[in-house]
Amino acid sequence: MPCIPHIRRVNLPNAITLSRLVLTGVFVAAVGFPGNPGYAVALVAFTVAAATDWLDGHLARKLGLVTPLGKLLDPLADKILVCAAFVFFSAQAPGGYHCPVWVTALIIAREFLVTGLRQIAMEAGQVLAADGLGKWKTTFQLTYCIAGLVWLTFSAMPDPGFAGSKLRDLASPSAWLAPLSLWTAVALTLVSGANYVWNCRRLLAGRS
Repeated sequence: MPCIPHIRRVNLPNAITLSRLVLTGVFVAAVGFPGNPGYAVALVAFTVAAATDWLDGHLARKLGLVTPLGKLLDPLADKILVCAAFVFFSAQAPGGYHCPVWVTALIIAREFLVTGLRQIAMEAGQVLAADGLGKWKTTFQLTYCIAGLVWLTFSAMPDPGFAGSKLRDLASPSAWLAPLSLWTAVALTLVSGANYVWNCRRLLAGRS
C-alpha cells in the first residue's frame, strides 16, 4: 500500500490574520470609488477585518497555535488596517467626516515608536508585552473608523430606511460617537505610547 504523505494542518489563526490583510486591500480599493457601492463594500470589509482582530489571537491561544509568524503578522495587519483608514479620513473622506492630519501622523508615529521599542527589547533578550491601554486605543480607533464608514455609506443612499437613518444619525460627525471615539483614541495613543517609553527607560538608557 503506497505511503500517503503527511499533510500539514493549516494554521487557522494565521489564515485569519492573512485574510485581514486581504480585506484591508479590499477596503483601500473600495474607498477609491466614492458613492454608495464603494463605501458599502469598504464598510463591510473594514468591519469584518476589525472583527478578526480579536478572533485570530483568541484562536491561536485556545488551540495552541501561537507561532512566530503569527506574532509578526497580527500586529502588522492591525497597524496597516487602522493606518489605511486614518489616511483615508485625513486625505479624501467627503461629507464633513474629516480627521485632522496631525491625528493621523500621531497615530502612525506611535506605531513606529512601539515597533522600534520592541526591536530594542528583542535585541536585549527581553519581551515588551502588549499594553492594555494599547488594546483600548485600537478599540476606539476602530470605532471611529467604522462610524465614519457608516456615515458615508448611509449618507450616500437616497432612502436609507428607518434603521439606516438611525445609524446615519448616530455616526454623524456632529453627533457624539465620532468625536468621543476619535479624541479618546488620541488620548490613549499618547498615554500608551508614553507608557511604552517608560517601560523601556532602562533599555533606552543603556541599562539591562
